[in-house]
Amino acid sequence: MADLLSRVTVTDEQQEGYDRGDWEHWTDADGDGLDTRQEVLADETLVDPLVEGGRIREGQWHSYYDGEEITVARQLDVDHVVALAEAHQSGGWAWDALTRQLYANDLTLPEHLIAVSASTNRSKGARDPAEWLPPDSEALCTYLAWWTTIKYRWQLTMDQAEYNTILHHATNDCADTQIDLTAAQSGIIRADTPG
Repeated sequence: MADLLSRVTVTDEQQEGYDRGDWEHWTDADGDGLDTRQEVLADETLVDPLVEGGRIREGQWHSYYDGEEITVARQLDVDHVVALAEAHQSGGWAWDALTRQLYANDLTLPEHLIAVSASTNRSKGARDPAEWLPPDSEALCTYLAWWTTIKYRWQLTMDQAEYNTILHHATNDCADTQIDLTAAQSGIIRADTPG
């Protein structure tokens, strides 16, 4: 993890100008009738889900942040591991609308969006690892690896406190955590990238 972390730019964040409405999310990119939230719920349920009215109502999910097992979909939030506000502050402020939409609905990396208990997602909010870490300590290293991968893939920056927190764990209790650099580098099609 420390190797990939060293490739992320550290700089002050852009604190102004975030509007959640500028990040169109829960779209149905493949036109199959399931929006992004529903796609995540369908992908992460451990049993066949109960679907009513085109929405997933029940299933079985493992909430990674706190280790809870949840069977009712409305008790889950689909979390942007790196929150939209954090992405804005870390470089997304300069993106066009299509790139923001691609980020908000990215299903190309399974850990970009995850179903977690609503309570832990709301306790996390838009905070970075210097301000919030998963309450289940067994999730810590994986969470920090996910965070670092997403920041790198989307060419987002880290502020100094965020970087220092991740570096501390990456060189101590998470020193054995590996990140697949190929996966971290692939899969993103930025709207502002030609080709």
